[in-house]
Amino acid sequence: MDAAVDAARHAPTELPAAPPTVVIEPSRGWAHLGLRDVWRYRELLFFLVWRDVKVRYKQTALGVLWVLLQPLLSMIVFSVLFGGLLKVPSGETPYPLFAFAALLPWNYFAGSFTRASNSLIASSHRITKVYFPRLIIPMSGVLSGLVDFAVAFAVLVGLLLFYRVPLTPAAALLPALIALAMLTALGFGLWLSALNVRYRDVQYLVPYLVQIGMYLTPVVYGSNLIPERFRWLLNLNPMTGVVEGFRWALLGPEAVGDYLSLPLLAVSIAIALAVLISGAIFFRRTERTFADVI
Repeated sequence: MDAAVDAARHAPTELPAAPPTVVIEPSRGWAHLGLRDVWRYRELLFFLVWRDVKVRYKQTALGVLWVLLQPLLSMIVFSVLFGGLLKVPSGETPYPLFAFAALLPWNYFAGSFTRASNSLIASSHRITKVYFPRLIIPMSGVLSGLVDFAVAFAVLVGLLLFYRVPLTPAAALLPALIALAMLTALGFGLWLSALNVRYRDVQYLVPYLVQIGMYLTPVVYGSNLIPERFRWLLNLNPMTGVVEGFRWALLGPEAVGDYLSLPLLAVSIAIALAVLISGAIFFRRTERTFADVI
């Protein structure tokens, strides 16, 4: 008995497994964007997206109906002013449908861009307390807008049925076009969210950029309305390819005339990727100072 007690006393005890250690190091080089960390924290990204959707309509009388009212009211106003009074040409397409097909991707871009630009300031309490890839914050603002887009798209389907416009095989390109809008919103959002941490003037600048950007994008008018010698300026706006691509995919080639082409889409994709890559690099290079400045 004593021998058993003595053996148990001197037997080596197993220590509990040590918790995993996370070493936080500054990024090295311009090419290190931390995408592996974003994938590792993907559950946090999904949680932030879900939180943004819930908070947006919490304690509102109409709730998700605001998603429907915003493009519908805009369509009505534009139809009266531009389609009725100013007689903006829309080809053989009814102007309400012509405008709504463009408002759908534009509203998604505008909302996602605004949320991404102000996301770091809104999440300052998280940035100063716990570590996670900061890139997740503006990404959540862009991804949460897909819920609003899906709801508003149902209204567009109803308008297509009302005006008896059938869907064509070209509608299969819509996911690629909305992906281009996502990349564009995220790219510009990364630039302005990082600048917004140091210069709070940016948060006042964003609404004006969205307002001006809508009139620099062929939303209420068609690209064919612009003189040909000035159309290259529209090509510098990547949302031009998205908006006209939506019209082409949903309403047919007659809704965009001879403007939309593969070179235009290639320019839009190239500019969107350039803005996204440069914005991600700038974001990562300034990320180390967020907690100190914010």
